[in-house]
Amino acid sequence: MRQYLYRLTPTRLEMVTEVPTDDERRVVGEHFQYLTGLAAEGRVLLFGRTQNNDEQTMGLAILQADSEEEARRIMENDPAVKNRVMQASLYPYQIAGMSLPALQLANEEE
Repeated sequence: MRQYLYRLTPTRLEMVTEVPTDDERRVVGEHFQYLTGLAAEGRVLLFGRTQNNDEQTMGLAILQADSEEEARRIMENDPAVKNRVMQASLYPYQIAGMSLPALQLANEEE
């Protein structure tokens, strides 16, 4: 399997600089559940977001897939992307190093 990273940015910046709408809040919850499920399957290695609430804010997910097409399907099926709450960009990626506790955790998942 190959690794990919997808970067997420809010479609409506006010979602993070002010208050999210009820719909945005719902979709972000679905997005979190989607990535949590993929992490439980070992497809997503990690995900999270920056803690700044300005125009620089972003989220990312590092995943494993058999092909770029599969990685793109995973990204495009993310509820935040499907519902246009976030915009996403996909990049080929390779983890070059990892802390020992993270590596042990990743090996337990296999």
